[in-house]
Amino acid sequence: MRIIRSHSDIQAGLEALVELDPRLVAIAEAAGPVPLRLNDPGFAGLASIIVSQMVSRASAEAIWRRITALGPVTAAGYAALDPAVVATFGLSRAKAATLLNLSTAISQGRFDLESICELETVEAIRTMTALPGIGPWTAEVYLMFCGGHPDIFPSGDVALQAAVRHALGLEARPQAKNLAALAEVWRPWRSVAARLFWAYYAARMRREVAPLA
Repeated sequence: MRIIRSHSDIQAGLEALVELDPRLVAIAEAAGPVPLRLNDPGFAGLASIIVSQMVSRASAEAIWRRITALGPVTAAGYAALDPAVVATFGLSRAKAATLLNLSTAISQGRFDLESICELETVEAIRTMTALPGIGPWTAEVYLMFCGGHPDIFPSGDVALQAAVRHALGLEARPQAKNLAALAEVWRPWRSVAARLFWAYYAARMRREVAPLA
């Protein structure tokens, strides 16, 4: 499995994508530079993705600032936080429970977010989603933005659905199953295709919709 590690990998993916699907030529021109958006694997990277699922991006960014203001975000450090401190972050009850369960599992050595990135994508997603509160979208985005997996397309992402609808001139926003089928043509660079459509949407709508990472 080739891992995305640099902007040159993104460029290689884009060059391959426009060959696979000529419709993407105009989309790439409209999108402008496609960000790498690659973080180190580990608790901080996954925690930021979990926080990014708040209703608004502004809320997510505010919560993440409160968490990072305490210092480096580590599993052991987060697991040791006083519940009263966690309550000041503004997390929903479900997300607070997810972060506590995750940080506890990692700090106790029951889960390793670094080694999971080395697994094949399907196995890695299956392993991650066995954890309480970790759904397919969270696992997919973590593997894309922290693990560098090159061929993931989070078809359940509503913003990505809207981006593809606008970019391809579809009559309606494609549902996850339909979008997954559409994305098959972009193998084995679907992670770059997803970055492209998020960048396109941000450029066209002047609104950042890619997950925090």
